[in-house]
Amino acid sequence: MSNPVRSYNFFEGEVLLFDKGSGWTSSDLVQKVRNSLCHALGIKKLKVGHAGTLDPLATGLMVLCTGKSTKKIESIQEGEKEYIATIKLGATTPSFDKETEEDNVFEFKHITAETIQDAVRLFTGQVEQVPPVYSAVKINGKRAYDFARAGEKIKLNPRKVVIESIEIVSFNLPELVIKVVCGKGTYIRALVRDLGKALGSGAYLTALRRARIGSYNVDDAMTIEHFLNNITSFVTN
Repeated sequence: MSNPVRSYNFFEGEVLLFDKGSGWTSSDLVQKVRNSLCHALGIKKLKVGHAGTLDPLATGLMVLCTGKSTKKIESIQEGEKEYIATIKLGATTPSFDKETEEDNVFEFKHITAETIQDAVRLFTGQVEQVPPVYSAVKINGKRAYDFARAGEKIKLNPRKVVIESIEIVSFNLPELVIKVVCGKGTYIRALVRDLGKALGSGAYLTALRRARIGSYNVDDAMTIEHFLNNITSFVTN
C-alpha cells in the first residue's frame, strides 16, 4: 500500500490499517506506532489503541485508532471478521496452533471433502465455544495464557459466538484451508479444535490471516515497515 497524499491529524483522530506480520503481538504493534508517532511529532503522549487482537503467529488486518478516533474502537470491534485459516488434520497441540509442539496424533485418511462439509455445518450460526486456554481471556484478573504457560490447569466457560459461514478454500490431506466469516469474540483456534473432533480426528492451526473487519480490508493496509520508513510524510503532509 502506498501512502496517499493527504493531511493527518493524529490528535483529532486517525484510523490506520496495518497488515501485521507473524511474531508481532497486537500490543507490540500499538506500542511501536505510538512511540514512533510521539518521536516524530516531538510529543510525550498520544492515545493509540487497536480494534481487535491478533495472536502473535497470526497475520493480517489490524485496525489502529489514534486520538479522538479511539472512541470508534468499540464500534469497529463489533464488525464482521473474515479469516483464512490453514489447518493440519490428524494432530493437536496444547495451544491449537504452532506456538506449542504436537502432543497427540490421530488417523485422518478417512476425512473427505464431503465429511468436512457436513462437519462445518455444525459450527455455523450461533454456537457455544470454549476459548483456548492459551488465550487472553481473563480469570481473576490474570490472562488464561499465563496459567497455561505456567502449567496450571484452568477451566474456561463456553461463550456464545456467531459464525456466519465456513468455506473450503483448498483440501489436500492432511492440509485444509478454510475461509471463516464470523462475529466478535470468535476464536478460530477453538473452531479448528472443535472441527477436528467432529471429524473424528485432531486439528490445529498452522497459519491464520485476518482479511477483513467490517468494511476495512487488508488489501488497503500497510506494513509496519512501510509506516516507519515513511513516517515523515505521515506527520508533515
